[in-house]
Amino acid sequence: MNPATASSLKGLAPGIILALLTILFGFGLGGAFGAAEDSIKSYLNGSAEAVFESVYGGDSGKKEAVVQKSWAYMKRAHLHGGAIGAAALGAIFVLCFFGAGERIEKLSAIAFGAGALIYSVFWLFAALKAPGLGSTHDAKEALKFLAIPGAGLCLLGLTGTFFVVVRRLLGEDRG
Repeated sequence: MNPATASSLKGLAPGIILALLTILFGFGLGGAFGAAEDSIKSYLNGSAEAVFESVYGGDSGKKEAVVQKSWAYMKRAHLHGGAIGAAALGAIFVLCFFGAGERIEKLSAIAFGAGALIYSVFWLFAALKAPGLGSTHDAKEALKFLAIPGAGLCLLGLTGTFFVVVRRLLGEDRG
């Protein structure tokens, strides 16, 4: 690896680490599903059973629907971790090709990496919270303090990356 590339990677290290943690989170959930899917589903069902009368009013159809959607949210956390984490990592390596000496590259890398992790974790927390609340909608609303910044950081990171690429490819020549 040439010294310029190594220096660029070091400048983007926080974003790279966050993106890799996000991918690890997604893959780790996949491994947990393979190793303990029945236990995870039992946990979700148990959370709903604990409030079956008070929250669900004894409606087993409603309870089952929330538990099933909670499982879908867990799978969404897994998929978002792998996909957004990989997208963040790819975008950060694109930034590396253009150098990482400027603040916008560093901030874009951190924003995309952090946003990917936060947004993926949001889906896991929503999945875990919904059965006890009796509603996936209520769980998402209760956790929007994670969802909005997570998604926003992803968009900021991608926008910053896009800005750097366009500026460097079509604008100023930084040699």
